Amino acid sequence: QVIMAGWLFIAFVTVPFTELWLLLQLGSTVGPGATFALVFLTGAVGAWLARREGYRTLLGIQNEMAKGVLPAGEMVDGLIIFMGGALLLTPGILTDALGFAMIFPVTRILLRQALVRWMQEKIQSGAAQVHVYQPPGFPGGGFQAPKPPPHDDPRVIDATFEERD
Repeated sequence: QVIMAGWLFIAFVTVPFTELWLLLQLGSTVGPGATFALVFLTGAVGAWLARREGYRTLLGIQNEMAKGVLPAGEMVDGLIIFMGGALLLTPGILTDALGFAMIFPVTRILLRQALVRWMQEKIQSGAAQVHVYQPPGFPGGGFQAPKPPPHDDPRVIDATFEERD
């Protein structure tokens, strides 16, 4: 929890102050009008790019689902695009740079690979658990989530079930 508090402090205090300082520095160099125009332009271009890439990703999800394939990569792309769009709507230079990196397909692929690798490490170490619901009759059925490790918490009851018609 201490680590999470540190990340929240960085996200909600350090980043905004850094962004404000960078915008003030930019404003003193190029002027307030140009700075405002840059902030507005990156927001508008970012919203357009997020919409375009989001639409492409949605089509990819639909295509994979039509084939009966779980669109895992496209779902991660959708999450990254959503986060990138949110960063681009936030005024700032660092958030804009990270937002554009999340939206551009070439850099998004690298971010997706790093995110998937990080998630796999967390799952394999037991630091995170994945619970999968698979509706009856879903093509490609038979995938089962790995059984979570036993809990030391006496309030948790581990159980298995079998669905019968």
